[in-house]
Amino acid sequence: MAENDSVLAAARDWKGEKLALATVVSTWGSAPRPRGSHMLVHADGRFEGSVSGGCVESDILQTAAEVIAGAPFQVRNYGVADAAAWEVGLPCGGEIAVMVQPVSAEGFDPELFDRIAEARDQGDALTVTTDLATGHSDLRPAETGEVFLNRYDPPRRLLIVGAVQIAQALAGLARELGIATVVIDPRARFLTEERFPGVTLDDRWPDEAIAAYRPGPATAVVTLSHDIKIDDPGLIAALASDAAYVGALGSRRSHAARRERLATAGVATEQIDRIDAPVGIDIGAIGPSEIALSIAAAMVGAFHDKR
Repeated sequence: MAENDSVLAAARDWKGEKLALATVVSTWGSAPRPRGSHMLVHADGRFEGSVSGGCVESDILQTAAEVIAGAPFQVRNYGVADAAAWEVGLPCGGEIAVMVQPVSAEGFDPELFDRIAEARDQGDALTVTTDLATGHSDLRPAETGEVFLNRYDPPRRLLIVGAVQIAQALAGLARELGIATVVIDPRARFLTEERFPGVTLDDRWPDEAIAAYRPGPATAVVTLSHDIKIDDPGLIAALASDAAYVGALGSRRSHAARRERLATAGVATEQIDRIDAPVGIDIGAIGPSEIALSIAAAMVGAFHDKR
């Protein structure tokens, strides 16, 4: 999940140090963080990530210190807190179980962080199996006993075709969501670092660029140029991929014409049906920023497969 990106980055920076890894292994009700969420704790007290959004982190830090000092791995259970008694718990009413294990050969092998990073760089997912009886994690398939499986998907990515004003707003939102963004546009005057600070810029034609990026289930493609010479090749390339979301700017009338053009180009009807057009969730958006918000919401929904 994207929320673990900072944890994986910290694991790289703290390699060779004494660490403990806290992981949400089960949830019930209004749990603040999903299963698989991590919090990495350094021996000096620094930490990265979250397992509850702040409710139980202090207790986890104490448990992590004990594990780093040599105590065995632990699974801590948290439910509703009694605020009057100053108990540690979850005010949201949910329940979570958090496993705290050493980052070591006996717990979460530090080499697993490298394997996860390698898989993500290649656009692949990787599943780590943890034996809940011993707290040991590895890449072997689950066999017997109670285990926890944590799937690490490749980082989310957004390919925007068309360096227009909506793209500027959408790139900013994507950055806040932790989604790596590439803006693709062969028009040099539009595609400048001044207009898109901190964003990867690609001046190839969209079909060439998108094919090179090989969109998969962790990638969204959105065409915004409103120029069929630019948008249509991008859509054809995106629809030939396994992209999680493909959206196109334009009215219903313009999309009807687009459907005809894509069909004439040989794109199958079931593939054309994948296009979200007019792009984004209908929130009555007015102006580039609101349109970008509607697109970002639709994209995130597609990533979670809840649209």
